Amino acid sequence: MLNACALLKIVPTRAEPILAAVIEMPSVKKAYFCYGRFDIVVFIEAEDYKSVREISKKINLIEGVRSTETLVEA
Repeated sequence: MLNACALLKIVPTRAEPILAAVIEMPSVKKAYFCYGRFDIVVFIEAEDYKSVREISKKINLIEGVRSTETLVEA
């Protein structure tokens, strides 16, 4: 298993629906609001790098997500 952390910048008025959508994704273990440069932090557990990439793509497709930065555990 591979662990990753996705940091999301979002449209503030879409915060609740975005968090709800992310939490429903099967590979997401935890997600919550944070403060600073990013708005939401998402902890992911996936099979491999390809799976992390697919999850990241799905997160980016959520309406209101401006950008993401995904950090994969080494």
